[in-house]
Amino acid sequence: MQGVIKSYDPVSHDGVIINEADLADVDLAENALEGSILRLLRQGQRVQFDLDPQGLATNLRLGSEVDMSTPET
Repeated sequence: MQGVIKSYDPVSHDGVIINEADLADVDLAENALEGSILRLLRQGQRVQFDLDPQGLATNLRLGSEVDMSTPET
């Protein structure tokens, strides 16, 4: 899945991604950055992610503008 960082708190590691497929907010899993080259996230940053069984974003990696497209309405 692909999305854009809506918010991120580097102290608590709480954050929200806007899923580009349906524009829904997806909360970050507690371990979302584990094993990732990412250490901090900034608002508007494009990322790719997976969903865990609870529907939380995990396994964050850098997104590419080439891979992104505007969702069709």
